[in-house]
Amino acid sequence: MSELTFEQMLEDSIKTIHSGEVVEGTVIDVKADEIILNIGYKSDGILTKSEYTNDSSVDLTTVVKPGDTMEVKVLKVNDGEGQVVLTYKRLAADRGNKRIEEAYNNKEVLKATVAQVLGGGLSVIVDEVRIFIPASLVSDTYEKDLNKYAGQEIEFVISEYNPKRRRYIGDRRQLVAARKAELQRELFERISEGDIVEGTVKNVTDFGAFIDLGGADGLLHISEMSWGRVEHPKKVFKVGDQLKVLIKEISGSKIALSLKFDDANPWKDAASKYAVGNVVTGRVARMTDFGAFVELEPGVDALLHVSQIAKEHVEKPSDVLSTGQEVTAKVVDFNEADKKISLSIKAMMTPEYAAEEESDADVVSVDIDAVIAAQNEEDAE
Repeated sequence: MSELTFEQMLEDSIKTIHSGEVVEGTVIDVKADEIILNIGYKSDGILTKSEYTNDSSVDLTTVVKPGDTMEVKVLKVNDGEGQVVLTYKRLAADRGNKRIEEAYNNKEVLKATVAQVLGGGLSVIVDEVRIFIPASLVSDTYEKDLNKYAGQEIEFVISEYNPKRRRYIGDRRQLVAARKAELQRELFERISEGDIVEGTVKNVTDFGAFIDLGGADGLLHISEMSWGRVEHPKKVFKVGDQLKVLIKEISGSKIALSLKFDDANPWKDAASKYAVGNVVTGRVARMTDFGAFVELEPGVDALLHVSQIAKEHVEKPSDVLSTGQEVTAKVVDFNEADKKISLSIKAMMTPEYAAEEESDADVVSVDIDAVIAAQNEEDAE
């Protein structure tokens, strides 16, 4: 029997490898873009950054060091220069495919950081498997700008799994909707009409503001924003404002809110402040052809009829008054039930003139009643 040469014994002691085989190697050297591994073969293995990860910003010296062991997959036994070409990301992707398949079958909630914001959605990576979340599946409401998700960790489920086409679709929308439904259920269980709760202004429109109550939105209508008159909601509130609001009404899933708290109701002591005969001061808030409405305080307006503005004949209020002007007048009628107050500047004049006008009192009274009706129509509009 012939003896084996040293070279033959050395070759027999070195294992053989094949393309596609998974092997374990020890890191011999590492550079920013390349890892050299001893895989127990006659040649060392080369693992480039592009075959380590899809993240081009990674510095390999920060993720491995000499002496570390890792499993890799053989791409080529000989790259033409006697070196073994290895891949880590493809091995991870193979295992990731299995992981994604299990998550898809089990409807498991996955968590990952948004790696890229694309024109039509978000891209995330789970175990080296790139998953696309279309814009329509990012949230349960339309998202105009997806850039706010860049770098954020989000949760999602796999809604489509097709490894042959390398098509992996994520869905975050159903999780957001489910969470909102749960928060809504919890909110409606703990609130009742008459409660005062905290909320955040979510949106402001011409007719009111929508307040996020932490599970559902409530509508704060412009007519409920103050006991006084609000010109436009956007002049009072902005998105993000924190408010304490009164739950006025709950109707199904709709919540009506108010800032008209009873302790601030300006009419609660109006009977004494604006009793007939009292002299009051206010500012002209608005005018019509038949009279001027004077704001005595926020939420309390009084009518100064055109016939009661001056002793001389006044064609229309704007001939002698202007919006914002301060006027002093006497209360000649107070109707607490209808929240109506009538004023007269004439009544502030000399007793002699007041006596001369006494015979016209019934006519003036009829005019005031008519104007009150007109004011009711205006308020209804």
